[in-house]
Amino acid sequence: MAEAGAHLTSGAVREQPSIFELLAQESLMEAVKPALRHAVKVLAESNPRRFGFLWRGFDEFYLLLDVLLQRHFLSRWSASFSENFYGLKRVSAGRGLPVGPRARRRSLLLLCLVPYLRAKLEAVFARQREEEDFSIRLAQSRTQRLYRAAVAAYPYVNSAWRAWIFCQQLLFVFGAVRAHNPLLWLARVRLARLSRRDIREMELKKWPPTAGQRRAWWLTSQAARGVAVSLSTSLSLGVFFLQFLEWWYSSDNRAVVKSLTSLPAPPPPLHLGEEGRRDAAADVSRCPLCRRLRVNAAVLSTSGFVFCYRCIYLYVKANRRCPLTGYPTELQHLIKIYSPDT
Repeated sequence: MAEAGAHLTSGAVREQPSIFELLAQESLMEAVKPALRHAVKVLAESNPRRFGFLWRGFDEFYLLLDVLLQRHFLSRWSASFSENFYGLKRVSAGRGLPVGPRARRRSLLLLCLVPYLRAKLEAVFARQREEEDFSIRLAQSRTQRLYRAAVAAYPYVNSAWRAWIFCQQLLFVFGAVRAHNPLLWLARVRLARLSRRDIREMELKKWPPTAGQRRAWWLTSQAARGVAVSLSTSLSLGVFFLQFLEWWYSSDNRAVVKSLTSLPAPPPPLHLGEEGRRDAAADVSRCPLCRRLRVNAAVLSTSGFVFCYRCIYLYVKANRRCPLTGYPTELQHLIKIYSPDT
């Protein structure tokens, strides 16, 4: 934890944190989700049957972990994980008193639910943009038309939200407001630095009363710190290595890899079963989903199978996997095939 930083070495400790500390603690949590998403993606691609559900429900899985983590830190230290890491705490917006249970519940709701809803809206907006780009017009009821109108208004709402955040931060820099983020203002709290008294109280809570228990606790904490540092270093190196492998075998380098290896085309996946492979190979001009002649053919880059574009688009949009192999698949993995006759 960074509460033992340089700002505590001086005689006078300024309660109000700087804008740089506040932005740094926000960027810490923003970097956690992409790293975890990449790890889950690698697991799902290595074993779709066992870990595919984690990739399909990643947003809900991350929401559960985020709620547990933030609830623990809010109930124990009156701060989120990243705020506690940078030596900050949440106090009431008015007199700077410690936050109560209601303020903690509001903080937990805004910390976890708002990013989850925003991620869902961005995913829905991206799917709608894909449908418009490829001129896919599905049958729509009145409710669906209102839904599409609400999604179409999302970019303007998002722009207004970002403008509000920028104005709030600008006012915070000039000292006009005490909270730098609208979410803090909605939770009726603000951030302040941990004082020496707060740190002493936290140390008293952590250390057991007797000398033997304190020594055992110190040894345990040192061992846990060493394990945490080792895990952090190995995770960083592992993510870098996995990203390097993903880049090496990406489409941009596929021609280079193919010229180096010159391997033949692999056989169909073994877990499809004899009946599935026989049906798929019975007529290469038919779509494996609708069993009819393919219309507006498209191939999945994750598995290599060819379908009707409408069939595979609707299936991937709903299930986020290949219908034949079970490999994790997104809409950007669809590649349209243009024949010379068209």
